[in-house]
Amino acid sequence: ELRHRASPWQRNLGYPLAMLGLLALTGISVLIVCFHVLELLLDDAAMPRGIQDASLGQVSFSIFGSFGAALQVVLIFYLMVSSVVGFYSSPLFTRLLPERQDTPLTKIIGNCVSLLVLSSALPVFSRTLGITRFDLLGDFGRFNWLGNFYIVFLYNMGFAALTTLCLVKRVSWAVQAELIRAFGEGG
Repeated sequence: ELRHRASPWQRNLGYPLAMLGLLALTGISVLIVCFHVLELLLDDAAMPRGIQDASLGQVSFSIFGSFGAALQVVLIFYLMVSSVVGFYSSPLFTRLLPERQDTPLTKIIGNCVSLLVLSSALPVFSRTLGITRFDLLGDFGRFNWLGNFYIVFLYNMGFAALTTLCLVKRVSWAVQAELIRAFGEGG
């Protein structure tokens, strides 16, 4: 219903640009994680442990300077939004979605707890994937399991494989649907 009410500019320019942006952010995050996997295999310093004696502003947290830091911020926000969307899209938690002017207090508390857990896990998530090396003032790099190569390696490989699989599945299904629609109308 919203697509039918959208202006031609939104349908023909806005939605395709949004999809290209989402595809680009997903592709960039997968490339960064794959690069981090290679770093893990070649160098022990790539492990997501805490950075000792690195004061803010004295050490660059990105090899690409300001552009890399801005890209890290955008990717962290993208991961935050996609994890919230994925959380509420899972069959177990769809009932937790708030309803306008009809949300009981227990559901509001459940949403607050869920968002608090997701936001608390985000720094460790982005650090384990190698998207950022910044500690976010929480000293999240001191977790013992962040020093375990196998856990970090499998976590990165799982993220890269599952994200690539979802991306290929979504894109190929969309292309298949468009080809069926195009050939179905022509025949």
